[in-house]
Amino acid sequence: MFTGFTDETVDFMWGIRFNNERTWFEAHKETYLTQFYRPMQALGGEIYDFFREKRPDYDLIHKVTRIYRDARRLHGRGPYKESLWFSVEEPSEQWTAKPTFWFELAPEWWSYGVGYYCPKALTMAKFRARLDRDPKPMEALARALNRQTEFVLEAECYKRPKGPAPSPLLEPWYQAKSFSVCHTEKLTEELFSRAIVERLKQGYEFLLPFYDYFVTLDGEPDPTQGKEK
Repeated sequence: MFTGFTDETVDFMWGIRFNNERTWFEAHKETYLTQFYRPMQALGGEIYDFFREKRPDYDLIHKVTRIYRDARRLHGRGPYKESLWFSVEEPSEQWTAKPTFWFELAPEWWSYGVGYYCPKALTMAKFRARLDRDPKPMEALARALNRQTEFVLEAECYKRPKGPAPSPLLEPWYQAKSFSVCHTEKLTEELFSRAIVERLKQGYEFLLPFYDYFVTLDGEPDPTQGKEK
């Protein structure tokens, strides 16, 4: 059971930021395991159970990221990440192309939400085709998002517009190359107790209809088929 992160969790994150090398990490590995990785596992496990209860028919898994960076992609950075996150998603070799729930903890902030890291261009084409064909379901979700204050839409848009959206309400969604519905804030006291569990459950309850909408996009027909090249 998750009981909260600790001051040692935060100290470790700051420590790895300023001492991002193997000697320091190995000397503090037990702190990493007991105060950071295992609590993140416990929190992710509880949230996974929540999703399994809410959507028992979904084939979901949950994962905690490794602290080790890919040695091929260091780009001058140290070998360790200074933040950890867990995700709940469908099993897939290309998880970045699937809608995903996540929670992330960093030295100065934490965040959670649902969205895509790197959706396929075809997925976004299917999304726009669905918006054109039947805009009302997504408009209802967009209005719900606009009425609350916990989450915001964060989107990377195409450099060239993809045409007019069905309505002004859907414009930021229609032009998105990738997007997430997320919340980010500075470290708060609830992270150090079980209060964060209930906070996350309430937030994910709101986000579930968005996931329900996104997760079916891959089953849509290819809107590019039959078009002249």
